[in-house]
Amino acid sequence: MMKIKGRGFVFAGLAVVAVLVGVFAWTSYGQFGRSKYTSPPENVAVTIGGDPINIEYYAPSMHGRKIMGALVPFGVVWCTGANWATKITTQANLEMGGLKLPAGSYSIWTLPNQNEWTLIINKQTGQFHLNYDSSQDFGRTKMNLKTLAAPVETFKIELRSDGGNKGTLALLWEATEASIPFTVVR
Repeated sequence: MMKIKGRGFVFAGLAVVAVLVGVFAWTSYGQFGRSKYTSPPENVAVTIGGDPINIEYYAPSMHGRKIMGALVPFGVVWCTGANWATKITTQANLEMGGLKLPAGSYSIWTLPNQNEWTLIINKQTGQFHLNYDSSQDFGRTKMNLKTLAAPVETFKIELRSDGGNKGTLALLWEATEASIPFTVVR
């Protein structure tokens, strides 16, 4: 058995281990790292009636896949994006469909169907995209649905100002636009 003298050998051994861990991590990243289906974070904001409204979400892309009724199945609650639940933050009270939403932060989920979508506002935020808890729903309301003339490759959320204290929340992907008008309420 060889006795190691000095701290130099210990530091050299640790350096070799660190290099080997780095090489392993790099090759693993090359094999299992970034997917071609990565969904980057996005943010959309609008000021209506002097009050800011912000939505944070992750934007998946089609990549040649069938989306509505396939990747986003009909009749199943969808996180309305990817990775983590979509988050809406409003500094004003909003009225969306039949929902009177107090100022604050919420998650947005949807229940897509071929001919009808339902917007779900949930009181929780920060959930992983598979961790929907219906017991935390603030409420649900119907959305307007239309077919787009040209496909949208990457999922997009729009907050549109419609003048005065009115706006529209729109979800666009593939050939579908689901939208709902809202009003900033004082």
